[in-house]
Amino acid sequence: MTTPTPAREAPPAAPLHEGADRRPVVAAVVTAVLSLALVLAAARLGWLGPDVGRGSGFCEASSGGWVVQPVNTWSNLGFVASGLVIAAHAADRARLGLTMGAHPGLAVTFAVVVVLLGPGSMAMHATQSRLGGHLDLLSMFLVSGFALAYAVMRLVRRGPGLFAAVFPLLVVIGMVVLLTGGRGIPFVRHSGNAAFAVMLLLAVVLEVVLWLRRDPRQDAAFGLASVATLLIAYTVWQLGRRGHEWCEPESLLQWHGVWHVLCAVAAYLMFRHDTAERPALR
Repeated sequence: MTTPTPAREAPPAAPLHEGADRRPVVAAVVTAVLSLALVLAAARLGWLGPDVGRGSGFCEASSGGWVVQPVNTWSNLGFVASGLVIAAHAADRARLGLTMGAHPGLAVTFAVVVVLLGPGSMAMHATQSRLGGHLDLLSMFLVSGFALAYAVMRLVRRGPGLFAAVFPLLVVIGMVVLLTGGRGIPFVRHSGNAAFAVMLLLAVVLEVVLWLRRDPRQDAAFGLASVATLLIAYTVWQLGRRGHEWCEPESLLQWHGVWHVLCAVAAYLMFRHDTAERPALR
């Protein structure tokens, strides 16, 4: 008579996301909740100052309520959603590629910066105040400054210390250009938008240089998709200006709102490009 072999205990099931780090999601969620609460309270209670028509050059008509441009305001939640998706991706360090995988704090920073684009732009469209307009451009400089500083850091093969020095400097330069520059600039309207566009353009040029260097290897697909989305978004931005033949001030379809959503997609694609670095082939 054969003695039955005891059943072997099954190994414990592996977690769905082995090595998952909750800190990126926590940071992004806390940033989203606090910044949205602050900007909505500021708009409702008038903390950002009077309506001076900042942002009134876009098509949407004033609602007459405490949220002056509803569609252009609430469409900025796309940035918050994009930042949260980026944070969820950053929770798995194995998916961050070479540079961000080695320095995951950079991925968390980018997620937070993208989240802040939403409340920053909402501050202007909800109030049309001067301070709201400055917050809008400040949030834009955070993203363009990150993109350029991150490209510079990788180009010269340095670490987050260089990024920490260059990033705030670029944001300050952007704000100085905004506050001291003028208006009536072709294609971009004013100096603040021009500074934002120049930073992004320089970042794209450096990304091309990094791709050509091929050490580490860059995945051009996500980068090209991000640039293409931004170009489409810029075209849509032009359609959303007051006075354009496609402008319908009372419509729920506001082209500037579409611009917000497309830029949120472009930010996500930019992040996927940054996290697609792989070792060079030897």
